[in-house]
Order: sequence, then C-alpha cells, then structure tokens
Amino acid sequence: MIHGGLVEEWFARREWTPFDFQREVWDAYGRGESGLIHAATGTGKTYAAFLGAVAEALREFRDARTTARKPRRRAEAAPLRVLWLTPLRALAADTEQALRLPVEELGMPWTVESRTGDTSSALRARQRERLPTVLVTTPESLSLLLCREDHATLFADLRCVVVDEWHELLSTKRGVQVELGLARLRALCPALRTWGVSATLGNLGDAADTLLGTDRDGAPRPRRLVRGVVPKTVEVEALLPETMDRFPWAGHLNTKLLPEVMRRLEAASSAIVFTNTRSQCEIWFQSLIAANPDWFAFAALHHGSLSRAQREDVEDGLRTGRYRVVVATSSLDLGVDFAPVDLVMQIGSPKGVARLLQRAGRSGHGPGRVSRIVCVPTHAFELVEVAAARAAIEAGSIESRDPLDRPLDLLAQHLVTLALGGGFTRDAVLAELRSTRAYRLLTEEELDWVLEFVTHGGTALRAYPEYAKVQCVDGVYRVTDRRVAQRHLLNIGTIVSDHAIAVQYLSGRRLGTIEESFVARLTPGDKFFFAGTALEFVRMRDLTAWVRKAKGHVGAVPRWMGARMPLSTELAAAVRASLEQARNGVFDTPEMEAVRPVLEMQAQRSAIPRPDELLIERTETRDGHHLFVYPFEGRLVHEGLAALWAYRLAQFTPLSFSFSCNDYGFELLSPDPAPLAEALEHGLLSTAHLLHDVTNALNAAELARRQFREVARVAGLVFSGFPGQNKSARHLQASSSLLYDVFVNHDPGNLLVAQARREVLERQLEASRLGRVLARLAESAVRVVDVERPTPLAFPLMIDMTRAKLSTEKLADRVRRMTVAAEKPTRSGMASVFRLGGERP
Repeated sequence: MIHGGLVEEWFARREWTPFDFQREVWDAYGRGESGLIHAATGTGKTYAAFLGAVAEALREFRDARTTARKPRRRAEAAPLRVLWLTPLRALAADTEQALRLPVEELGMPWTVESRTGDTSSALRARQRERLPTVLVTTPESLSLLLCREDHATLFADLRCVVVDEWHELLSTKRGVQVELGLARLRALCPALRTWGVSATLGNLGDAADTLLGTDRDGAPRPRRLVRGVVPKTVEVEALLPETMDRFPWAGHLNTKLLPEVMRRLEAASSAIVFTNTRSQCEIWFQSLIAANPDWFAFAALHHGSLSRAQREDVEDGLRTGRYRVVVATSSLDLGVDFAPVDLVMQIGSPKGVARLLQRAGRSGHGPGRVSRIVCVPTHAFELVEVAAARAAIEAGSIESRDPLDRPLDLLAQHLVTLALGGGFTRDAVLAELRSTRAYRLLTEEELDWVLEFVTHGGTALRAYPEYAKVQCVDGVYRVTDRRVAQRHLLNIGTIVSDHAIAVQYLSGRRLGTIEESFVARLTPGDKFFFAGTALEFVRMRDLTAWVRKAKGHVGAVPRWMGARMPLSTELAAAVRASLEQARNGVFDTPEMEAVRPVLEMQAQRSAIPRPDELLIERTETRDGHHLFVYPFEGRLVHEGLAALWAYRLAQFTPLSFSFSCNDYGFELLSPDPAPLAEALEHGLLSTAHLLHDVTNALNAAELARRQFREVARVAGLVFSGFPGQNKSARHLQASSSLLYDVFVNHDPGNLLVAQARREVLERQLEASRLGRVLARLAESAVRVVDVERPTPLAFPLMIDMTRAKLSTEKLADRVRRMTVAAEKPTRSGMASVFRLGGERP
C-alpha cells in the first residue's frame, strides 16, 4: 500500500488522521486506477485526490535512492505531472494554496501554479517556457494549451488529471470540453489516471463513466467509485416571520426578515450570505449597509462579475477575519476551506437539494463538523420548500445531472484546436472522439459534415474564404492562416452571455463587468449600484462604462442573464409530498406550522391537491377570465405548459391568452372563458404531437434564431472581436441571425441549425421533463374548482401578471388593494373532479 511513509507522517505532524476513503483512493491510484470521489464538502476530498500522486513520487525518490529537495530554480523542478481542472477561476487560488502545502512541507522538487483568465502576463510568459509540476487551470485554459504545436511534449510526463467539482461541469458544454481534452491527453499518455471530485450528485455511475470515457471497443473504462464514509450532519433552519400574510407574493418577506438576519449576523464571528443571483447579491448587500452603515468596515460582497482584485480581497478577508460578513453568489459555493465560517445563510429557496447541501457545507467545513444553514424565505411558500428540502436531504434524494450528447458546435471548435495544435487525421480523430461519452455515437457522416464545415464553411458558405479555417494537406488537417489561429485562440470556450462591459472609475480603478443590455438603458447622470457602491454613469467609451461615486442611496441594480433558477425535479417532488402531509393535517416542522394559516385558507377556498391530482382554479375578475393550474413542477416546465395549453385551447375556440408562471403553477388570462372541459376531454394533457404543438406555441423558430447566436459563437461562425475592439451584442445577434437565415433557406440540412432547435427545446423549455410531466398529469385526477376570489396559491401568479404593467410604487398600491379584496369572506369553491375520458372517481 502506498499510503504509508512520508504522507502518513505528514498527516501525523499536522495532527490529522487519514480517513479510510482517502487511503482507498491513494491505494487505487498506486495501482493505476481511475475513478470518482464522492464525499461531503469539507471531508478531505482534495487530499484524497492529490496525495496519491505525491506518495507515488516520494516512492520513486526512495527507489532511486535520491532525496526529495525543493528546486532552487524553475528549470530544476519536475515537468508537468499533475493537471488539476477547476470549474471556477475563483477556486484556483485556494486550490493552488492547498496543493502547495504538502509539496513544500515534504520538500518535493515540484512547483505548483495556476493558470486562468486572471493569471498575470509575467507568469503566463514563464509558463510558456516551462509548465509547473502541478498546474491548476480551467477547461478553457486546457484547450488553449492543446492549441500549441508542442503540446505533446508539454504533456509527455503527465501522470494524473483531477477534475474538481465534476458535478458543476457535467451536463454542460464545458463538461464536454473537458471530455474532449481528456480524450486528447489519453491519446498522448495512455497510462493517464483520471479522478473526479464531486460533493453532491445523484447519478454517480453515469458521472464516473462520462469522466473516464470508453475503451477501443466502446465499453466503459474500469473505474472505482469511492464514497466518503465520514458522516456529515447538515442542519437546515428557516427564519420565521412573526406574522404570516395569508396571501403571499414573491419578495414580500424580504424587508420583514432583515432585522432578524442582522441579529444572526451580528452574533456570528464570520458568515456567508448566499443569494441565487448577482442582482440579489447587490440588493442584499445594500440592504445590510443601509440598515447599519458601520457594517461597511467588515462586510463585503462576492460574485463573478467583480474584478479579480476585489474577489481576491474578499477571499483573503474571509480567511484572515477582516471581513466578517460576505454576501455572495455561487462564486463561493465551491472550493477550499474559508474557515472559520460559523454561519451560512441562504436568501430565498435554493431551488435544489444539491445546491442547499453545497452551500451548507461552507459552514462547519471540516471532517466531523456539523454544517448549518439558515434559510431566509422571500415569500411564504418558500417555507414549504425549506421543509421539503430538509426531508429530501434525510431521504438522500439528490439531483442527477444528465450528460450532453454530441454538441457539434463544440466539436467544430475542438477540431480547429487540434488542427492548430499540430494537426490530425480523420480516422485517428474519429477513434479519439468516440472514446468520449458525448461522441461515442458520432457517425462518420456527422464527422464528415463537421470537417466540411471547418474546411469550407459547409454547403452554403463555400464561396467565402474566411470560413475555410482548416486546410487538409495529404490527409492531415492543419491551420495555416495566422489570422485564423489568432481568432480561434480568442474564441475558445463555451461560455456565452450578453456582452460584458467593463465598469471603471474616471480615476482609473476597474470594478468589474456588467452586461451590455443594462448599460444600453443608462444615460449620463443615471445612478446604479454595483460592487457594493452607489455609482453615477458618466459616459460609455471603448466598451467601458466610465463612472464616479454617487451621493445618496437610490439607483438601479444591474441585471444579468440566467437570473431565473427553477425548482429541481427532486425538490418539486418533495414539495408535493410536504403539501400532501399538510392536506392530511400534518404540520410537523416549524416551517410548515408557520405557513399553516396560508395552507388552511387554500384548503378552505379551494383545495390542496393530492400528489396524484391536478388542481385547476377558475375565476372571473375585471381583467378577464382566469385559469390557475398547479402542477408543482418548476418555472421552466410551467412556461412550456402555459404556452402549450394556450395553443391547444385556442384550437377549440379562437382566444388570445396572457400568462404568468412560478414554481408552483401558471395562470392563463383570456377575455372570454376558455373551453377547458372540452379540451381536457380531447387531448389537452396528451403527449401526442408534443414537439409540434410546443414548437408552434412558442414560436420556436424565433427562439432557435436567438439560440443560434451561442451555437455560431462556439462553432466560430461569428467572432466577438479582438481585445479592446469587441463587437456589441446587437452586432453579434445580427450576424448570427443572418447566417441562420442563410442556412435555413439554402442549407436546410445544416446540423448546427438542428442543434440550435434541440437546445431551445431542452435547455429553455425542458421538453423532456415537460413530456414526463404531461404523462404524469394525464394519469392524475383533475380537480376543477370555481372560486369567488383568488386563493393563496393564485395570488402570487396574479401579482406577477400585474408586475410587468406597473412601476414599483404603483405595484405596491395595487397589491395592498388586491390583498384587502382577497381577505374578504367568500363561499367555499365549487369543485368538480374527473379523470380524462369523463370518468368520475
């Protein structure tokens, strides 16, 4: 066994004792095995994955009868031996520090460095000459290294790749980018060992198989699945309002709970307050400072749009205790210990069980410690979600992440990378690609189509030389044009968002980036909050928003794309189970007891639906005829269902609908009554023709046109510009839209257009989940209740419908009037229950 000797002695000197799962990984590594480590946050996964390689090196020094010594010069250090891939550059510095600790204390002749978008130009220059022994980097930086013609030499001594937080990459194009990079490295280093590190994941077997790929026969590679045996206790608590409005709406509890949040934070020696979005992060930080300006001295905020300098300052302040309170997004979800953090708070519902566990792990982040998280609901029904999440944790119901299948835009990008990095042949690259899970079923026809695309631009663009990126000479595909190479290096990656605009003081200091769509609405003199500071917009020049500090505390907060976070499948199922308990009169948690008046009002006026029942409420107001439908399946599914229902109902009677959605249901509003009974009898819940109906209901062609911008950017069809000369988001959208029209009209079989259509259905509409939900609902009893006034479940949907039409002040007045009206006594709703086909239970 290789875990003995110096590694165990090092543990003993630090008064640590290795866990059995750590020893299991070290021994497996020594036998040449690969696998996936799954253990709770803060239980030693990092050293489980890393110290096998360290022990192996120490054993080799012993066998060679040499002594491990620190290198005096960079050239004396061992070449690249361990590659550590991290999904977030914010993790790189902490990971580097954690890995350097045993290397230095054991006196090894290794260097440990990181390479990300934040790496200084001086260090990058040194790394171009010689890579460190241990390199911490991102998937994008690995792709850049593979673009080097000498990359085979760079990786010649590579023994091990560790993919940290694999669950964050799985099911994304960045995860597929990792698969492709690993396939290339295995082709160069056949004995390469690969280990994944994951804290929270449901489908561990699929995750491990995706990470390790397949052998020459297409069978999954042998792998070891190591589960941490250290029990990690997680305690979940929710702040409870002193009084509970019986007609809640999204966001109505924020102000009420702020004093209690302040009290908890004051009692903590250090705390992280997690939010689900960057906008919410900025808002809550401003709320804390407005409540007590003295907190500005020891409170900070952290999210991915802040400058590297500010993020590093906050991370260092957490370690040293300079910052006691940090408001953060997922940028601090992951990574190495920020001890001591004795309080973690979550603003709003985490919307997923795995996310709640991940964030709870920042508290008590160490083996044997209890992780505690305090949830701060933003509306009453989020208390149900907190109770449901706790029950799901106890039951071990963690979300799975499904790997992606054959994204051809990324394949096109990767082929240009390989062509730039020394070239490739068709047959060799096909075998290499098929060794990945993502492209295991790649057909020769699909590969030939992508090769035609990168060499000539495909059928429709053959006449335009700029799209001929790769040349095939004597069967070897290479990049020969220097300008193509330069553009490709700047275009690598899969992260596509609204164009980022730098925010910078007139005096020179850079604060971070905000999205172009927000800046476009600003005029000189407008005020907004960013990086925890009130700013005044001065001018826009050279893709930089120049600002000065503003007086006062009134202003807008930037909005970023991807702000909506839907309820996960597992948490949605747990919510339905919690509501079933409430329907049976069981309120056995503080959260369910607190929301009891709301649920009892819901039962009195209408019903709390059973898990095998679909509740539909009907009412008429001065705005029109309302249908409220409650599948409890998450916002994205409900958006698809609402559009689908509106389309199918209109097939029976020509009607125009407005709709609103939340995680519990959706509202359809029409000027005349909808033909609900007839539609239920004739396929409203049917999965037949689902793809056709959803496509027509949502104008999927236009959605695909917008999605094609991402596909075109990843595939290299559009170029975002050179540094300092970036093109606007509007320009990129116009370019990609033009290409989309060309392909649709002149190349109808274009595989990238087909991919854009698939991505719209799956990523924006969750079409697969939508089909499963429809199948479940079709087997359910349908309870239709005519209500005199909106119920507690309907009220937030009505508010969301109203929100888009009114200013904040007018909305508050309208909500007060609606609440007064809703509180008036009513008769119990008149209900009819039936199953599809007219059969009544």
